[in-house]
Amino acid sequence: MSTPPLRLGICAGEASGDILAGAVLNAWRQAGRTLELSGIGGPETAALGLRSLAPMDRLAVMGLVEPLKRLPELLKIRRRLIAQQLELRPQLFLGVDSPDFNLPIERRLRASGVATAHLVSPSVWAWRSRRIRSIRASVDKMLCLFPFEVELYRQAGIDAVCVGHPLVDELKKLASASAIRQQLGLPSDRTILGILPGSRESEVRNLMPQFVKTITELNRRHPELHFVVPASSEDRREQIVALLSHDELPITVVLGRGRETMRASDVLLVASGTATLEAMLLRKPMVVAYRIAPASWAVLSRMVKTPHVALPNILAGRAVAPELLQSEANAERMVHEVCVLLENAGAQQVSHFDELAEQIGGNFAGRSIAALASLVG
Repeated sequence: MSTPPLRLGICAGEASGDILAGAVLNAWRQAGRTLELSGIGGPETAALGLRSLAPMDRLAVMGLVEPLKRLPELLKIRRRLIAQQLELRPQLFLGVDSPDFNLPIERRLRASGVATAHLVSPSVWAWRSRRIRSIRASVDKMLCLFPFEVELYRQAGIDAVCVGHPLVDELKKLASASAIRQQLGLPSDRTILGILPGSRESEVRNLMPQFVKTITELNRRHPELHFVVPASSEDRREQIVALLSHDELPITVVLGRGRETMRASDVLLVASGTATLEAMLLRKPMVVAYRIAPASWAVLSRMVKTPHVALPNILAGRAVAPELLQSEANAERMVHEVCVLLENAGAQQVSHFDELAEQIGGNFAGRSIAALASLVG
């Protein structure tokens, strides 16, 4: 007798969530399950049979002002999605990231008897810790990407499990460092320092001038270095090139290819963000830097509860990679920290990265469907 279809409600509110949802759904399909999907998603979930109730990009809003401008539309979409799910009554509703949109939906559905789970923990360990009360009322299970998050939920009486991070599996598919150097036109006989100033205009504007000063001084001290900067878009490339135009430096600017740049590099100077996790998983010694507008820093520094901002340091619970924030993110400090790594201190970082990567683990999609098995039968 054939297994009945697995009826799933999904809500992925942005491209990254759609990719995660697609990976999990595809793992179920590869395990032999037929899927009946409803909810909201993008191209990855559409390829697996989801007819999205609303365009996913209508949910992908950021900042403080933009969501307020779009609030009536967002509330209307949320009401439609809740009504759809209450009518269809799936075996499981899975909200993927976008917690401000998804958690109220999950709470309403769970109260009606629909099993609910949420994939990607909100950063309750960093700020807005009171959200954990709302989460307890909203989900039957929380799927966490990092192991340290699980205990926080269990202490609050929430069933949680670490399913690993999809980057662990994705980064294994990259070509070798030597092959990428050849692709990017980087010298094979030089020490490569990767410079990653971030993907946003404000990040490049705040960080890159100090990075340029750092590159200039490092070039004077270590003429064997070659520098490479990945630009996340054509606009960012023009912005970066304009800041470099007055200096004759051994530097290559590439469009995109951020992960490839990290793989090809020996040492990294990187803006705080997901790139620090990628660098850790690629076992690349790094110096982490970040600058934002002073007014924003005054607010954010009061909100954040963690002593560290870089994901490797948060995972380790200590500073395994140097963090230079705000006024400390200056050329003098950066030069010093990079020189320490170049003098072979990077090996100690890499040994820590091995341990941290092992704690996270791979097989994200397989672990996710295993964690959800008890909810769907």
